Amino acid sequence: MVAIQDTYYMTPEEYFIWEEQQPIKYEYIDGLVFAMTGGTIPHNEITINLATLIKNHLRGKKCKVLGTDAKVGISEAGPFHYPDVMVSCDERDRQAIKVIEHPCLIIEVLSPSTEAFDRGKKFQNYRQIPSLKEYVLVSAEQMMIECFRLNAHGIWELYTYTQGEELELNSINLRCVVDSIYEDVILISSEETKE
Repeated sequence: MVAIQDTYYMTPEEYFIWEEQQPIKYEYIDGLVFAMTGGTIPHNEITINLATLIKNHLRGKKCKVLGTDAKVGISEAGPFHYPDVMVSCDERDRQAIKVIEHPCLIIEVLSPSTEAFDRGKKFQNYRQIPSLKEYVLVSAEQMMIECFRLNAHGIWELYTYTQGEELELNSINLRCVVDSIYEDVILISSEETKE
């Protein structure tokens, strides 16, 4: 994610009009827009594997399974983000065209350049969505998945899953082996990509 140069603060309405005219996607945070940069092949493969597993599991259940081109709104005034994968089973999102407002599950595949933001400010924003039950961070460098799950007391608890273990996504009643999310993916550490 890269801030664009020489920008001015936009209202959410200005952002929607402006973004429609752009060749790439932009996230909107506190009146500023940030260009969405491309990811690696492993990042894309993991995203596709996740979306496919979830879509197959939810087929016929009136849930929307959306990928990187779908925007989530924290509120009507923003921020607006583009998660790697999200799911909404909320009737209010059934007719959504531009923005999902009531997701139950959001997944981000981590990149070295965005990991700190995904763990920090973005998660802080996502926690403001009342319908959100799970936030999942998926490593693109090793078989490791971190699932932040909202408990009955309103506290976000962390569950970590690694190779050979079964990932549980309670928000959509899905259980799958971690290895299936990394099927056919060649993992490369950030140190290797610098060479």
